[in-house]
Amino acid sequence: MLRLLNLLANLFPFWVITCSGLALFFPAWFTWFSGPMIVWGLAIIMIGMGITLSFEDFRRVTRTTRPVLIGVVAQFLVMPLLGCAIAYGFSLDPQLAVGLILVACCPGGTASNVVSYIAHADVALSVLMTMCSTFAAVVMTPLLTHWLAGAYVPVDAWSLFFNTLQVVILPVLSGMLLNRYTPRLVQAVTPVAPLVSVIVIALICASIIGANAGTIKDSALPLLSSVALLHLGGFTIGYAMARLMRLEENAARTISIEVGMQNSGLGAVLAQSSFAQMALAPIPSAISASFHSIIGSVLAAWWRIRRIKKIDENNAE
Repeated sequence: MLRLLNLLANLFPFWVITCSGLALFFPAWFTWFSGPMIVWGLAIIMIGMGITLSFEDFRRVTRTTRPVLIGVVAQFLVMPLLGCAIAYGFSLDPQLAVGLILVACCPGGTASNVVSYIAHADVALSVLMTMCSTFAAVVMTPLLTHWLAGAYVPVDAWSLFFNTLQVVILPVLSGMLLNRYTPRLVQAVTPVAPLVSVIVIALICASIIGANAGTIKDSALPLLSSVALLHLGGFTIGYAMARLMRLEENAARTISIEVGMQNSGLGAVLAQSSFAQMALAPIPSAISASFHSIIGSVLAAWWRIRRIKKIDENNAE
């Protein structure tokens, strides 16, 4: 049973792409999942992340500072600036530009941990980086969005800050407290938590795409190209930065995955709650979930194959 649950969770890109594709042609299948349901859905995902963390993990960060610091700096330096440059370069509609910049300013997502596992990268480092960037996002995401997206629309940084606090810190801390004080409950739900997160992310993305299917079809080329370029740049520059800082290959792959994969669910919820007057702002986040999953999965498969070949070559010698 555990194998089946892991297999279904590892098919994350398939579920997101399938549901998002269907939503373009059959919106009503997914638009029922909207409003408060999306916010509660993200809370479930963040609680699921929280139960995988312990307060000991914070002490571990102090012993693994260099790669974690490089990864988090890359997360909040590379992606926001890249998102802003792409939005200007593609002359995106202001609402779509704000949405692209917002998702670029989000922390790494829990899907990066799954992809790191598939790629045979450093899963522990991936989890630590996700944790650190998630907590840093409470301050960094509002500040960066206010700075970079303010050229398009007025951004209420305080509102964005409180929304981020509510949908990130409170659920994650709740999950960590559950991990500490109800270990039996956590042990029971842990096997199904990744699959639940995958289902919720797929529903969030499909709901947003379904509600804006016409706009997405009309702006398909610039919109899809800008989101794809954002994530391709994140994976590439994240890896290059890590290697320039002389980190080992495994750590470089982990940082590449972490920087290239955003918490798109958080971006979608923040776009809806903080930019309610901008109906198109959540769209880049919804598309982002599909693109970073595709690119991350392809990279993970390639690195996994290379690793297996290297092991086989060493055994042959």
